[in-house]
Amino acid sequence: MPDATLEELYREILLDHYRNPRHRGHLDDANHHADGSNPLCGDQVTVEARVGADGTIEAVTFTGVGCSISQASSSMMTVYVGGQSTAHALDGVQRFQQMMLAGEAPEDSDLGDIEALAGVAKFPARVKCASLAWKTLEQALRAADGGASAVTTDVKGVGDGGS
Repeated sequence: MPDATLEELYREILLDHYRNPRHRGHLDDANHHADGSNPLCGDQVTVEARVGADGTIEAVTFTGVGCSISQASSSMMTVYVGGQSTAHALDGVQRFQQMMLAGEAPEDSDLGDIEALAGVAKFPARVKCASLAWKTLEQALRAADGGASAVTTDVKGVGDGGS
């Protein structure tokens, strides 16, 4: 496939996710949450997830405002991590960041449509736009593993006879 055709396909994928974002909205029963912002360009995103006791991301949503790249990347991220383990999601965050640095997806990864964002690496100012949702997801999941895992523990503690 010629480069121009591939670039057009990638552009269409990005526009589709921007115009028809997947998993956009509030998640009432989220047990993981983080807010992210890029003050330089004004992008803001909130990522909410419901992670089951087995570590599977049962649902993930985003809300926020920003440029087409940040919003499309947010949508693509939710599609990629939904139904996956938190370990797989965090690995995806690392692979995404590698792609943003290298300008191409790591050879041993299958990021699917997310690879459409690889060209963003040519524009360093836009890398932050593309990375915002991914870093916010990472913050939400890591906080849950550390201090915020008390959200799961607190919910569990309510019905186990504790005070």
